[in-house]
Amino acid sequence: MRMNGKTVVITGASRGIGAASAHHFASLGANVVLLARSKAAIEQVAADVGANALAIAVDVADYAAVKDAVAQTVARFGGVDVLINNAGVVEPISRLESADPQGWGQAIDINLKGVFNGMHAVLPIMKAAGAGSVLTISSGAAHGPVEGWSHYCTSKAAVNMMTRCLDKENAADGIRAIGLSPGTVATQMQREIKASGINPVSQLDWDVHIPAEWPARALAWMCTPAADAFLGQEISLRDEDIRRSVGLI
Repeated sequence: MRMNGKTVVITGASRGIGAASAHHFASLGANVVLLARSKAAIEQVAADVGANALAIAVDVADYAAVKDAVAQTVARFGGVDVLINNAGVVEPISRLESADPQGWGQAIDINLKGVFNGMHAVLPIMKAAGAGSVLTISSGAAHGPVEGWSHYCTSKAAVNMMTRCLDKENAADGIRAIGLSPGTVATQMQREIKASGINPVSQLDWDVHIPAEWPARALAWMCTPAADAFLGQEISLRDEDIRRSVGLI
């Protein structure tokens, strides 16, 4: 698989799945545009990736900033072929009754509004090109309640529906919308979950978590016609058939 000349925009690219995806897509020949709030962190990732990486410090909850980052991407690379909505937070972990309203709302701004902002900003470009893939990191939490995660479960459930809406409205324009539920991944987010001690997920041993490179490889596979059967849907890396298709088994 090669992606020479393609341009991939990745949110939450300073670490974890986002950083792993930047490295993987670049290894396939793609231009990668890294978006995250931490300027120093994404600049370091971009430096590690190489000359075909562009780092832009962006808060995905700020639509004007996201739109400007997309404009910079087009100016540098000529278009956007893939958007990976990866930015997300699980903090502050708290039972609903004791949740901080401001923190709860900020999680919604990042996890849900941030995904909308990315989709809305790239859609005109992809539509004009007649093609594009919009891949969004979801979670098993989108489909079932988890204690202490009302903000996360709610936002991920809404994001799943947004992927379905995008497919309904823009599939005919060549827009490929798919969600990815990676399962538990060995990232900083899992360390935050572990520290909370609130629910069964926090009790999992570290060695059960998959490496961030696995979802990165899955995202690249999702850009190919092999994943067309899943357009408008969400796939899970817990599914052995999906792992086999991606080449992880």
